[in-house]
Amino acid sequence: MESNKILSVESRAPALEVRDWVRGEALASFQPGKVYILEFCGTWCDGCEGAMRDLIELQEAYKDRGVEVLAVAAHEGAASADEARSNLVAWLAKFPNLNFPVGFDDTGAMDTLWMKPSFSIVIPRVFVIDRDGSIAFIGKPGKLHDVLPQLLDGTWRTSAQAEAAESERIAKDEPKARKHALNKPIRDKFCAAWKIEDWKTALTAVEEGIALDPNDPDWRESHVVLLHHGMRDMESCLAVLWQFVREAIDRGDAHWLVKAMIQVIDQDLGCANLPSTERFAMGKVLSEHILALDFAQCNLPASQLFQEVARYYYEIGNKDRAVELLELALKSLDGHGANEDLQLDLLETLANYKGEAVCSGDVCVVPRTNISSGATPKAELENPAERGALE
Repeated sequence: MESNKILSVESRAPALEVRDWVRGEALASFQPGKVYILEFCGTWCDGCEGAMRDLIELQEAYKDRGVEVLAVAAHEGAASADEARSNLVAWLAKFPNLNFPVGFDDTGAMDTLWMKPSFSIVIPRVFVIDRDGSIAFIGKPGKLHDVLPQLLDGTWRTSAQAEAAESERIAKDEPKARKHALNKPIRDKFCAAWKIEDWKTALTAVEEGIALDPNDPDWRESHVVLLHHGMRDMESCLAVLWQFVREAIDRGDAHWLVKAMIQVIDQDLGCANLPSTERFAMGKVLSEHILALDFAQCNLPASQLFQEVARYYYEIGNKDRAVELLELALKSLDGHGANEDLQLDLLETLANYKGEAVCSGDVCVVPRTNISSGATPKAELENPAERGALE
């Protein structure tokens, strides 16, 4: 199963080694003459719900042209394989029109055969297998709408567009994959230390991670989370958070800015125990820089950025501005195939801020009175080092 071969367009498709097919008819191998779309998905992945819905539509549209879609969850995290499988089954209930098989693999086989050799470290990720058993495309599911028609009429694989797309993918993904491989043992060390509350070892791991990859905001975020939620060292946490904020502003990168803002203002995931005057001072400068970003060139969607800035304005008592930003966030979702969970999260937060029912299309929600700062509930913070993996 272990292989050092690089997997790219024109490679022969690897084997399907799926431990368990939880929905649809099991598929043992790819059959000649058919085009297969293999998606790697996950119950915890923000973009996977929207990708699944897109694939359901694609399967329906192309079912009479020899196209078969299948999905595999190969990166589920849970206390046991049975629990991970149950979580997957429950998640799939969101898709009543599911029209393709979905597999579950906890053996590492699919990851080893497909994801790692192709430098793929994020999901959702799709692989298109052509009628001759060769890989014709590797990338984001959203690209399939352009690629699939060309692939089916036989013009894609020989096109300059296909060659350029694959060259660009490898140029971007290979260094990220190598960096991910270097980071993984350090993150594993941090995760293990966090679980047993060995804060000294956890702090050492964070320091190693920052030294290894100073351009990774996840390690700076983990440092803040460790000091606040783990070690409960508020004095050090305040100093480190200010450092995070200043560096995010200096870099002007959307990911850095929004991660810093979450730590500053989010009541559940952030540093709520720090003095509000300090947090609001950080929130002010972060908000100014986030709203000054060029959203046409931004590497995060406006919906995510506006939502976090809205939390800041609500916290300081400017409810009107918070509502305005949330409404802009919802508007930015129009026509972009937003996943329903994100839309619902924005609507629930907006309803809480306004204190009245709000609607978007056919979806309406009423305010809830037991949520801090009007925000919606978040998953319990158990292991912050794992949050950046495969997203």
